[in-house]
Amino acid sequence: MGDRVAIFIDGSNLYHALQGNFGRHNLNFAEFANKLVGTRQLFRTYYYNILQDPTRWPDAHREQQEFLDILRKTPYLEVRLGSTKMAQGGPVEKGIDIMLATDMLHFAWRDLYDVAVLVSGDSDFAYALQAVKNIGKYVEVAYFERSISKDLLDVADNQHLLNRSFFKGLWSGKHRTKDKGISVEET
Repeated sequence: MGDRVAIFIDGSNLYHALQGNFGRHNLNFAEFANKLVGTRQLFRTYYYNILQDPTRWPDAHREQQEFLDILRKTPYLEVRLGSTKMAQGGPVEKGIDIMLATDMLHFAWRDLYDVAVLVSGDSDFAYALQAVKNIGKYVEVAYFERSISKDLLDVADNQHLLNRSFFKGLWSGKHRTKDKGISVEET
């Protein structure tokens, strides 16, 4: 039996990076986790994000609920939702980073995994990753080239560059793009 791997996904960070880099976010999370784990054993994937306010953004809330329903049907994936508060006229995530870091540390302390894979480029997680390493665990960072903190890469034992070739075959459904003025379907 190989190393037990726990994957911790900063959902907002992943969503915006997928949208910014590929113009899509219809990721097959089970296959994504399998690719990050490789030949090792998946303990569990944890997905962290905010819950959209149904009174302020009913369409966004409905779309998010459809997305969360798909996530909840993904084997060995747990959804962890925080809330938002209004600041300077817009919604701001409240508590997501703390939830993710706390779970990562708590599960390491309880020896539930051997390797933590953080899917985020947010430098706020660097100290938590170092603390996990200090407990005796390995830490890996899955990141997009345009949105990664050098601090995270410096702490990581291993890195997964999330580029176009990494995501080949990991999309669910079809996606239409324009390539040189010609409409192309990608899967």
